[in-house]
Amino acid sequence: MLDLQCDALLSAGVDERHLFDDQVSGSRGDRAGLAKALAFLPPGDCLVVWKLDRLGRSLQHLLATVDDLESRGIAFRSLAEQMDTTTPQGEFLFHVFGALAQFERSLIQKRVKAAIAAAIRRGRRGGRPPAVDAEKLAAVIAALDGGATKAAVCRTFGIERSTLIDSLARIGRSAGLETWEA
Repeated sequence: MLDLQCDALLSAGVDERHLFDDQVSGSRGDRAGLAKALAFLPPGDCLVVWKLDRLGRSLQHLLATVDDLESRGIAFRSLAEQMDTTTPQGEFLFHVFGALAQFERSLIQKRVKAAIAAAIRRGRRGGRPPAVDAEKLAAVIAALDGGATKAAVCRTFGIERSTLIDSLARIGRSAGLETWEA
């Protein structure tokens, strides 16, 4: 597959010395070959890729990368999709992609907000469930009120110190950090 891509890039006029490759998935953000290629390009140059998916792991990432190139004065060209930002048509097409991506993000945000509002109306609360349920917390408070140390309560009830502090803070009770005893 890499040979096919290299042949297409060489046929398009890319200098063999300026080919960069990655042996990892295009979905990964930490691709050394891509980072080297982006750092190598001087203003006025053009980044040429075999296909759009070789550059970006998502439409949003692709648009951000091309926007960065544009801000640095570097053009972009994709051979398979015949997209070239040095032409008015290619630039227009890329802006249409950007508008569609923004529209998609807005729709997703609206759906998420509507789903959260619907869940709240039904009495559901989002977020992680409390680490200590109400019954166990009542027993912890009773033990603390009975004179048990916080360290002993943590050992007895099998909860972490930070969990005890957070649970007590959630109900408006001070953890008294200065009184922790072994």
